[in-house]
Amino acid sequence: MEVNVVPSSSPVDATPAAVAREFRELLERGFRMRPAGSARENPERELARYRPRYAVDLFDTRYYLTGVRQNPDIRFFVAWVRRGRERSLYPRIFYKDVSLVWRSASHFVRSENENWIGKGELHSEIVGGEEIESSAEETTDLPLEIQSALEELLRRSGRIPRDDRAVERILRRGPDDRIGAYADFCAPRRRAREDPAQVVNRGRRIARFTRPGDPRSLVITRGYEPDFRGGILERASSQSRLYGGRLRRFRIVSRNRRVQYLFMAGPRQVWIVPPQATSRNITSYGVRAIDVPHDEDLCVPGYEYHFLDDSVDPPEWVSQIPEGFAGPPSPLDPERCNASPWIDQLPVVQRFRREVLGQKARKQTRKKARAPKGRRR
Repeated sequence: MEVNVVPSSSPVDATPAAVAREFRELLERGFRMRPAGSARENPERELARYRPRYAVDLFDTRYYLTGVRQNPDIRFFVAWVRRGRERSLYPRIFYKDVSLVWRSASHFVRSENENWIGKGELHSEIVGGEEIESSAEETTDLPLEIQSALEELLRRSGRIPRDDRAVERILRRGPDDRIGAYADFCAPRRRAREDPAQVVNRGRRIARFTRPGDPRSLVITRGYEPDFRGGILERASSQSRLYGGRLRRFRIVSRNRRVQYLFMAGPRQVWIVPPQATSRNITSYGVRAIDVPHDEDLCVPGYEYHFLDDSVDPPEWVSQIPEGFAGPPSPLDPERCNASPWIDQLPVVQRFRREVLGQKARKQTRKKARAPKGRRR
């Protein structure tokens, strides 16, 4: 796999008028708008209101972005992805997930019974002898190199207008039971995986646990460990009410420079965003085509779902925290509990606290879970 370690992107130094003019000139030169949603019948008319104000570059991809908008569910940019020499402009929805990571929505579902944003490809796991499919949410994570640029543009926003139509105009609508993304999202990723030269660690997990349910048993494959001494590529910060104030962000490359990590550090909690490859292969959704295989319990957010779902009969527990490690609920969101009892026992987090934050490793006492680990959603 080709290694491409680059500085984090910043918004292009151009006025909103200049960015809008550049975008208009592309359309005049014959570039085609390619929405996946209802606007595909007449994109020039349906998407005229979504002309960009900002631009961000990464490799040969330019991301054009409107100002921030919102609907009752999410705050988002309407983004236009222009790749290399392609004469296409792909409108997408870039939104900030409750995990505090910016993502590119793959599709959406909206009906009397369901209302949610699609989170990419599927992965399966065996739970109680049954195969369960769920979203591989990290497949929609936007490149780590542009996360801070999106944060900066969010901070520039003044009054945020409401827009209840952008999602359906831009994204493909699925039926109630459609969890996985459609072919325009999945096919480029499948083709990339067919090239062994692009696959990370020959498709094997770079991080795994040798003992189930024991965070101290985490093993990271040699070379793929974060380089805390010489590999910090970015230090940035933002604010989070959920995490109680200032949130520091550290983008750190691995020792072999093939993958990169984003460590989040709040006033009390530390966690790791799913790692990404340092590859250049960006799809029309603005995300990387190649994944970094790892045990998902490496990347449990500081607060994660752990609650009794009484909307079903009988009520059932839903948890995304490893069994036995759920801490107190969030003061702002009682459906989310503190996952630090698990996270702070990860050896890589202890090293991060010691070598980057200059803190002593925190001792955590294993908590008795209120319920078994539920189906991941």
